Amino acid sequence: MSSFLQFDHTGNPANVLQLKERVLAPPEGHEVRVRMRYAPVNPADLNFIEGTYGRAAHPPCIPGHEGCGEVEEVGSAVVSLAKGDVVIPLLGTGCWTQHLTAPEHHFAKLPPQIDAVQASMLRVNPVTAWALLNHHIRLAKGSWVAQNAANSGVGRALIQLAHHFGLRTINFVRRAELVDELKTLGADAVVLDTAEGVAEAKKIVGSEPVQLAANAVGGDSAIHLMDLLSSEGIMVTYGAMSRRSLKVPNKFLIFKNLQLHGLWITKWLEKASTPELYEVLDPLTALIEKGELVTAIDQIVPLADFKQAILRAQEGSRHGKVILDLA
Repeated sequence: MSSFLQFDHTGNPANVLQLKERVLAPPEGHEVRVRMRYAPVNPADLNFIEGTYGRAAHPPCIPGHEGCGEVEEVGSAVVSLAKGDVVIPLLGTGCWTQHLTAPEHHFAKLPPQIDAVQASMLRVNPVTAWALLNHHIRLAKGSWVAQNAANSGVGRALIQLAHHFGLRTINFVRRAELVDELKTLGADAVVLDTAEGVAEAKKIVGSEPVQLAANAVGGDSAIHLMDLLSSEGIMVTYGAMSRRSLKVPNKFLIFKNLQLHGLWITKWLEKASTPELYEVLDPLTALIEKGELVTAIDQIVPLADFKQAILRAQEGSRHGKVILDLA
């Protein structure tokens, strides 16, 4: 028997999720069965269960956008994976399960020695941060990049990747106690997400341009980023944590001619070819192995205690990701 989490209708995740069991069938053809090891609880997972995500759920569903595990058994036609390989699923959902069976092309192989907990968080936040920094504009070393929600999973990954690429970051946060912590990660400047913080950021950059900004909040916070951006600058929106619409003051379009882009990493992952995928995963994996890309962990919670994990993930004062231990 194998355990998994499922919801039969959308709603508050702590209320609608159920722990269930099933009998496993052997993989056939190009199918691979993976013994899942760890899976994070992401905001997108909670939104999916609530029914507020960009892609509608069709219950009954097994949630979980990412995770890490080992190949346990392969079908007779499998050529790219073997028993014991460490993999991450590339499926849109379905990772909150002890066993996951899918065609082999729905998994990416990772180095066997990689930290499985860190690997379980590779697919969403680090890949999103990579795309934010690389898919919209080519920045010269030393360029400034601005972002809000700098303490988020993507925000922390962006700080570390920007530092690796030789870029400088201006990071907007809501709490002053985060300043030193983010600077330790490699942030060049950390300011409060207020009008005063924008003024401080402008003093820091001086006459240097800010050509790229990453927006995960919307509302007034997005306006702060647009205020900081230089003429012809690009703001990429990849989240809406405030659940407030993106409002664009006319002056930023007329006098600055700002460009507004959107990024949903799930769509990119679906369209990316295998070479394109590994062009991103390989360098990120190498950085994880060297300890230069680390995702903070708040708690690792056994699958049986999933309600505790969900409730903790819904709190705003965490110190990192909540991880489900699927063993």
